[in-house]
Amino acid sequence: MAWLHTWAGLLPGWLLFIIFLFGTAAFFQQEISGWMRPELEGRTASSTALRAASHLLADKAPNADRWIIVLPSNRGGDPLMVTWKSGNGDAAVSGTAILDPATGREIAVRDTRGGWFLYRFHFELHYLPYWFAEILVCAAALTMLVVILSGIVIHKKIFADFFMLRFGKGQRSWLDAHNVTAVLALPFHLMITYTGLVTLLFTLMPWAISAHFPDRGSYFQAAYPPGPVRDPTGHRIASLSLDKAVSRASSVLDDFAPARIVVEHPGDLASIVQLWPSPARIGGPSDALYLDGSTGNVMQMPARPGIAMASQGVMIDLHAGRFSGVAVRWLYFLSGIGGTVMVASGLILWTVKRRAKLPDEARRHFGFGLVEKMNIGVITGSSAGIGVYFLANRFLPPDIANRAEWEINSLFIAWGAVLVWALARPAKLAWIQTLATCASLYALIPVVNALTTTRGLVPSLMAQDWAFAGFDLVMLAIAAGCAFTAWRVGTHKPKAKPRLNTRELVEAVA
Repeated sequence: MAWLHTWAGLLPGWLLFIIFLFGTAAFFQQEISGWMRPELEGRTASSTALRAASHLLADKAPNADRWIIVLPSNRGGDPLMVTWKSGNGDAAVSGTAILDPATGREIAVRDTRGGWFLYRFHFELHYLPYWFAEILVCAAALTMLVVILSGIVIHKKIFADFFMLRFGKGQRSWLDAHNVTAVLALPFHLMITYTGLVTLLFTLMPWAISAHFPDRGSYFQAAYPPGPVRDPTGHRIASLSLDKAVSRASSVLDDFAPARIVVEHPGDLASIVQLWPSPARIGGPSDALYLDGSTGNVMQMPARPGIAMASQGVMIDLHAGRFSGVAVRWLYFLSGIGGTVMVASGLILWTVKRRAKLPDEARRHFGFGLVEKMNIGVITGSSAGIGVYFLANRFLPPDIANRAEWEINSLFIAWGAVLVWALARPAKLAWIQTLATCASLYALIPVVNALTTTRGLVPSLMAQDWAFAGFDLVMLAIAAGCAFTAWRVGTHKPKAKPRLNTRELVEAVA
């Protein structure tokens, strides 16, 4: 079990670290998106903004086939976006407008994928076909489950390890850090790994679909039957306003918060309003509420899923944590940090244990050197890349083409630069320099934010803007952690190997 734990943890370890790091950041993806869109004044869509959206759509696209309105969640981070579409294929015509959620006025918001990219990257990666990325992530998650279970088996003193954290003891300290972070949030690690596998269920086990359906499209049509359909009559009427549609939905369903509204045949007697819910609670409705677009009467309530699909829905809700309030979200975040440190300390422990057994420190074998340098490049490189991603949001011109993609590209350029630097420098010096770079980047983020926006740390604290103030404080905490780690690595002096006297040498040889 110890052998299985070691090698099953090492081989996918770098990918697991990336999954944990980006997945942990994604627990606050809405708050990150809000920080990366400082132009937004409001968080949730007000009735004023919904009425303004209705007037805008009626003026700009009265004869459209479909209106699509994407609403920000109650945590903010996204604008109120309205889109209209007419026709199909090459003859299709569409348009989009971005509105402020508080006032409903049209605004220019910088092009960014915000926290959404961090969330998607932790299971879709980037620059890779999504199906290949999901296979890699599934393989890593399956291995992670094996690592966790084998770790439980080999740690006989699991409760004693919870209270053991000794500093300055070399290999013993790394083992303590690995054990404590593993035991501290063990239920979370089991839950997040297993539910992650359930989220990608059909990537792992597609045979239930292929055995009963000709293709996946047929399966999804059967599993998620479409709602009521009407043909346009040509009789024009005043469309049901969006604020009245949301109010109607709230009166029909408790705690119903729409995330997306689709209006079919707007302005026609046969119009239908679809209200798709946001995940407000575990196991909440995931299907749409259908209203008559002329009267506001309920046409179809959200469909109730079967037991199997309801179980999968609960697992997905548990994994993403979107249902959670502030306190639970912080517990998710802190547990995710524990998992990230657990993976990182396990990777480092592999090299620490084997360095002590090297016959000649100056002549290391290739595998040891590769793991040591890759640890630096992945652990500090990905962390530095996220810091550069946030800085690029403030530095890139708002009118640059493909701005959102260049924010993402900047992350990987910085990551690649750190990896190359780590490969070219001695290991200890590379750790110190890359950790110091991470500390500098994260400390710079609140400064740049204060210089480029009116929502710096001090004004945000005074205005009780906790999303912006909390973001800057977390950046400073990460900077302090990286700086402290760099200092500890720089001041650490490895113990000299004890020399054997003649008698001990003879006994060792014998």
